[in-house]
Amino acid sequence: MKDTRIVFFGTPIFACSILQTLIDDAYNVVAVVSQPDKPQGRKKQLVETPVKQLAKKYGIDVVQPERLSKQAEEVLAYKPDLIVTCAYGQMVPSSILDAPKYGCLNIHPSLLPKYRGGAPVHHAIMNGDEMTGVCLMEMVKAMDAGDVFARCFTPIDPDETTETLNEKLKKDACKLLHDSLPLYLDGKLEREVQDESQVVIARNISREEEFVSFAKEDLHTLYNHIRALIDWPIAYGIVDENRMKFYKVRIEEKEVHEQAGTILGFEKDAMLVACKGGILKVYDLQIAGKKRMDASAFANGAGRNLIGHVFE
Repeated sequence: MKDTRIVFFGTPIFACSILQTLIDDAYNVVAVVSQPDKPQGRKKQLVETPVKQLAKKYGIDVVQPERLSKQAEEVLAYKPDLIVTCAYGQMVPSSILDAPKYGCLNIHPSLLPKYRGGAPVHHAIMNGDEMTGVCLMEMVKAMDAGDVFARCFTPIDPDETTETLNEKLKKDACKLLHDSLPLYLDGKLEREVQDESQVVIARNISREEEFVSFAKEDLHTLYNHIRALIDWPIAYGIVDENRMKFYKVRIEEKEVHEQAGTILGFEKDAMLVACKGGILKVYDLQIAGKKRMDASAFANGAGRNLIGHVFE
C-alpha cells in the first residue's frame, strides 16, 4: 500500500504537518497541489506557500492552479490512486474527485457535521466549546459533507486561543492520519454518514467580526471572541476613535459598577477594562499606527491618559 500514488492538496502551515506525516510514513507522494504564491509585505514580493516550500525540500513536484477546475488535467497527469487534502483553499471539481481508485480524503479540524467551512477552529473557540477534534473524511462536491472514516477528540482549554489550539490539532491530525490511512487503504474503516440536521457552518472570519463591542458583549462572550482571533486576524476595540488590537488577554469575574468598556487603570502587567460581569485584563496590545507593546509600556506612554475613557 505504500506504493499508492498520492497527490496532496494543501496550502498553509497547518497542512505542512499532514504532508510531513505522509513523507515520514514513506508514502509515495508524487505531487503536491497548492494555492498560487501571493505577494506579501510592503514590497509585494511573491512568497511561496508553506506547503510548496516543504514539497520543494523533498523534491516533490508542485502544481499551483489559479483555477483548479480549468487545470484538472495537469493534476490528473500524475495518475493519483489517492488524493489527500488539508486546508487547500479551493473547491475540488468532480473531474478530480472521481478519478483516484481510492478516492479523495480530507483532514478537517472539527467534529463534523460541526463545523463545516473555512474557519472551524475560530468558531469552536468563539462559541465557547469545550471540545473539538479532527475528522478523516471523504471529499464530495458539497463543502465538508462527505462520510467520516475516523475522528479524534481534542479538549479546548479555558484560556485556549486559535493559535494554541491549532498546535494541538496538528498533532492530533497527524496521529489520526498515521493510524487510520493504512486501515482505509485496506478497506477496514467503516463510513459514518453525517447528520444533516446537526450541520453548523463555520464561514471565514469577516472584517466585521474582528470588532468587539464592550457595550453589547458580556465578559465571557467578549473573551471567547478575542481569543478566537489570536493569532489571526486579531480582534480590536475602538477608544477615542483609535483601534486597539488585543493580543493577550485574561478575565476576572467580579462585580463592576463602571460602564462596560471603561478603562479602569493599570495593575501589574495589565490594563483593566470594565465589562458586563467582570474585568478584561489586557496584557499585550497594539494601537493603530504604533508597534505592538505590552501593557506596562503602554501605561508609561499614552495609556495613562486613557484611564476613564470608554471603548465603543
